[in-house]
Amino acid sequence: MIAPFVDATWLAEHRDDVVLADVRWYLDDRSGRAEFEAGHLPGAVFVDLDRHLAAPGSPERGRHPLPDPETFARGMAEAGIGDDATVVAYDDAGGVVAARLVWMLRALGVEAALLDGGLAAGDGLETGPAEATPARFTSRPWPAERLAGIDALDDRILLDARDRNRYAGEFEPVDPRPGHIPGARNLPARETLGADGRLLSEDVLRAQLAEAGVAADSEVVASCGSGVNACHTLLVLEALGLPPGRLFPGSYSQWSHTDRPVATGD
Repeated sequence: MIAPFVDATWLAEHRDDVVLADVRWYLDDRSGRAEFEAGHLPGAVFVDLDRHLAAPGSPERGRHPLPDPETFARGMAEAGIGDDATVVAYDDAGGVVAARLVWMLRALGVEAALLDGGLAAGDGLETGPAEATPARFTSRPWPAERLAGIDALDDRILLDARDRNRYAGEFEPVDPRPGHIPGARNLPARETLGADGRLLSEDVLRAQLAEAGVAADSEVVASCGSGVNACHTLLVLEALGLPPGRLFPGSYSQWSHTDRPVATGD
């Protein structure tokens, strides 16, 4: 399997052998597709998170539940991603959004990686829509061993990938109750990146994880607001050779709609 992160040099050397996927999405409701058409890496296709990487949100399931396998397969086929594809995905947020696509593909055994540095790592942009050559992507179920439900969090380390102010309950733009799941530790996905949007060094990442209580044999569940940024955490774990973590798809957007307790502060 390809490494979870590749750099611009690797992409340039393998460009003819990969599908380059732009997965921009914004919490403030800006249009990822509009941003794509305004400027994207040459040859990239747009993958719509809301249409194909998530099912419709609900209080019971969270804002971005995993889509049914048929919807995901259809979206991949439309984007020109086939069963035997190698996908490199990027966004303009250091990969914390595009990680959703990469994790989903890798969980199904499809070769996929994040472009370290994202959009800014490219050399030049092209504009306008992009036409993909449809491919064949087989629908297959999400592997249960890679997921954790709301009732299966207590016996694992729960890493919350949201920014610190949302974890602490100081700021909450979308969910009904501010704060975090009691017992969760905070390692913001964006704090694993440097100012250039590239992944920090292995030593720094290991130190961050250790500070959050993650040991070499820890069983980790990754959470965030709605199960998107948490995928970046899971890719970081994999890149460091740590045991594969599980995704809590509903994340805090599901938890905060229940009557379960909520914690605030550090």
